[in-house]
Amino acid sequence: MNIRPLGERIVVKAQKQEEKTEGGIYLPDTAGKEKPQQGEVIAVGPDFKGVKKGDTVIFAKYGGTEVKLGKEEYLVLGEDDVLAVLEK
Repeated sequence: MNIRPLGERIVVKAQKQEEKTEGGIYLPDTAGKEKPQQGEVIAVGPDFKGVKKGDTVIFAKYGGTEVKLGKEEYLVLGEDDVLAVLEK
């Protein structure tokens, strides 16, 4: 099943929070319950500017609408919810 956002929206697959920091410290279970704030762009609406499919974006903590398609969960975000694009 494909999803195609309309207008100024994008579809993002949120990245899971790491269970271990770069320094090797394991995070407690409560830390994993925080909502993720970055993810990979899966699809871009025709009027959304500044991002493309495959980009990693940072978005508002409680922004967007959660959508479940099959076993996968996605976020549909409006332009105001996207805060930045991570450059590699």
